[in-house]
Amino acid sequence: MAAAAMARRSTRPLLLPLLLLGFLLLAHVPSAAPQSFIGINYGDVADNLPPPASTARLLKSTTIGKVRLYRTDPAVVTAFAGTGISLLLGAANSDIPNFASSPSAAAAWVASHLPSTSSPAINGISVGNEVLFADDATLAAQLVPALQNVYDALPPNSSIKVSTVNAMDVLASSDPPSSGTFKPALAAALDPLLAFLSKTGSPFLVNPYPYFAYQDDPRPDTLAFCLFQPNAGRPDAGSGLTYTSMFDAQVDAVRAALDAKGYKDVEVVVAETGWPHSGGADEAGASVENARAFVSGLVSHLRSMVGTPRMPGKSVDTYLFAVYDEDLKPGKASEKSFGVFQTTLTETYPTGLMRNGTAGLAPAPAPTQKVLPASPPPATPQVTPTPPVQPGAAAASSRHTRSAAESSRTYSALHLFACFGFMALLV
Repeated sequence: MAAAAMARRSTRPLLLPLLLLGFLLLAHVPSAAPQSFIGINYGDVADNLPPPASTARLLKSTTIGKVRLYRTDPAVVTAFAGTGISLLLGAANSDIPNFASSPSAAAAWVASHLPSTSSPAINGISVGNEVLFADDATLAAQLVPALQNVYDALPPNSSIKVSTVNAMDVLASSDPPSSGTFKPALAAALDPLLAFLSKTGSPFLVNPYPYFAYQDDPRPDTLAFCLFQPNAGRPDAGSGLTYTSMFDAQVDAVRAALDAKGYKDVEVVVAETGWPHSGGADEAGASVENARAFVSGLVSHLRSMVGTPRMPGKSVDTYLFAVYDEDLKPGKASEKSFGVFQTTLTETYPTGLMRNGTAGLAPAPAPTQKVLPASPPPATPQVTPTPPVQPGAAAASSRHTRSAAESSRTYSALHLFACFGFMALLV
């Protein structure tokens, strides 16, 4: 017995370093819990969407922590009860005049749309979408009164934030990011908005889309820069910082514009960003491969918690666009093709968002692209080919993004490793 006890004691110095290594590895395995900084937009401009309960069940199987609604259907709100996913409720542009002129109308909307229980949690209310560029120019002047009346109608001591969503077009300059400034022509509407956000502790919601920036930027490294793929980086002489992704550059340009106005206390939240998986012949870059690279790269970037060069150490809250394709949206083919999931409740392409390592709630079919009806060619056809993903894109994706299945398997193995180590110590 004495010899056995001595043998056990002699193994303990070896077990302790192994246990420490196991715990360090566990700390670096991506969590399967919902992540509050990753959200998604739930649009409904379609005629083929699954029931809200099915969508809520789908999103519960992911690490998505919040959902943005464009209009607030009580049935949709109810569907997310008990999921652990918080909601950013949406009021339409058409609601703004009524809210601005009538505090009682704003109070009635709040009373009818906020759930009567604490589930689901409501993290904010977005009043209007890209109002400063709306067809109705009178909405801009009514925006802040509407926001104020909605804010005043919230329950006492509420933590719900009230804001509005802005297009990147509010910026007069964004390249380099340190030059970010707001358009002087918008000051009459924007200055009161920024003052309201600062006073109420509400965020500046903005829609940066590297996809659209790519279409307007002819530099040869732009696609890699937009898709979180390896690139030489772009130095910003004004700040001394270097950028390796368009997403960070766009977000930091907004941050610079807010700082220049004296609103360093106003948080930046990305209300929309995404990449279309399909598009017309004239829509460069709209492909399944590029959409996968962008979304999976963005998810990996957010999970790293590295932040942006101007705001390091914390990931900006970001809502992906969107849950599903919306087949009734007007405009180009790409406008209908931003869905991260298919209406069959499967992923359109691998994203790294699923908790269980599958591609959704059912076997995932191969991604397909819609075939657009042929149209008569112009007299002189000029078609811009869709550029392929830059060489090495697949390798870059595998280097930077761990699949959910791999994470799950690694977590299980390490968990068992740690348990066996503890048992050995107790022997």
